[in-house]
Amino acid sequence: MEKKVESQVIYNGKIITVYKDKVECPNKKIATREIVRHHGGVGILAVVDDCIVLVKQFRYAYNKDTLEIPAGKLEKDEEVSLAGKRELEEETGYSCKDMKLINEIYPTTGYCDEIIHLYQAIDPFKVENPLEGDEDEFIDLIYMPIDEAYKKVMNNEIHDSKTIIAIMKAYTDKYIK
Repeated sequence: MEKKVESQVIYNGKIITVYKDKVECPNKKIATREIVRHHGGVGILAVVDDCIVLVKQFRYAYNKDTLEIPAGKLEKDEEVSLAGKRELEEETGYSCKDMKLINEIYPTTGYCDEIIHLYQAIDPFKVENPLEGDEDEFIDLIYMPIDEAYKKVMNNEIHDSKTIIAIMKAYTDKYIK
């Protein structure tokens, strides 16, 4: 186990805080760790008529469109399941009767403490007057058959880790009882 010796905030933003820490390693040598602290996120697997509800949106960091399950970041101390239902409704116009936790994902263990709480929407249904999405998000809704989504994962056409896990879950649920 590493022991923190010194910590310095390098950047404090709206979504992340970046630290430069000095740690003592088990061999007693000092090493530097640059760590991104993040409030975490939530992603929702929603299956409607054997199709996974996906969103297509431009991701600036990668300079391209991605296919993803509906998801969003958590505000500090926000209730995860409520955030999940909010994101599902804002991004897709769906809500659900309940949500079941699939897993908590550590997407970038080398330098970030973000946890994505991955849920499955139970009995999703269309909302008559859904919540409005974020003003800086431009989303296309995609209904993709589970088998097609699985093939896109296996053919390296879907890259988002939370989405890959959600698709594999849907595929497993469909074929492995």
